[in-house]
Amino acid sequence: MNPMMAQGITLGHYLALGAVLFCIAVAGIFLNRRNIIVLLMSIELMLLSVNVNFVGFSRQLGDASGQVFVFFILTVAAAEAAIGLAILVTLFRNRRTINVAEVDSLKG
Repeated sequence: MNPMMAQGITLGHYLALGAVLFCIAVAGIFLNRRNIIVLLMSIELMLLSVNVNFVGFSRQLGDASGQVFVFFILTVAAAEAAIGLAILVTLFRNRRTINVAEVDSLKG
């Protein structure tokens, strides 16, 4: 018997959770075009939904390679969040706003 079936958590549960997280992230990106912080959080939520799918398939196949991919994705996501927040702090110090409509004046 599959060990995941004994616990009651199937691959479908992982995929459903990943799909729900991804849909919430897409809604956060399309519905909120004003706050850069919410946009960054939505991108992080997309990465998290992909990670949930990797873990689900990794458990289903009994292979740890999906979890290794998750480790690298989380490392890149942490670096992206740190750099993004540093840019936002600098932008806020110079412009006194993080509104996307007012930040687009930086286009060259």
